[in-house]
Amino acid sequence: MAKYGGYGGGGNMQALIRQAQKMQEEMQKAQESLKSMEFVGSAQGLVEVTLTGEKTLVGVKIKPEVVDPEDVEMLEDLIKAAFEDAYEKVEEKTEEVMGPYASMLKGTGF
Repeated sequence: MAKYGGYGGGGNMQALIRQAQKMQEEMQKAQESLKSMEFVGSAQGLVEVTLTGEKTLVGVKIKPEVVDPEDVEMLEDLIKAAFEDAYEKVEEKTEEVMGPYASMLKGTGF
């Protein structure tokens, strides 16, 4: 007679459930930690963009010497580059913090 689908008994199943709950709690803490972080992207030190871990824009700093009414396109490019730099930093940190959980969950059915 097979017990509980081959898990070897109820005790092992409960241990598995506790382990999954613990991992879920750790993942939630990691996600909360990411949300509270801020990431600054820079374009040649002339423009800085600050994003939260949720990728929400919370700040833009522009050096006065880069503001040229004759060359608005350059300023636009610098803002875009700074934003992309900050976004990439958020992505890298998210992968660093959450990556281990993704690999643990792979193949578990969660």
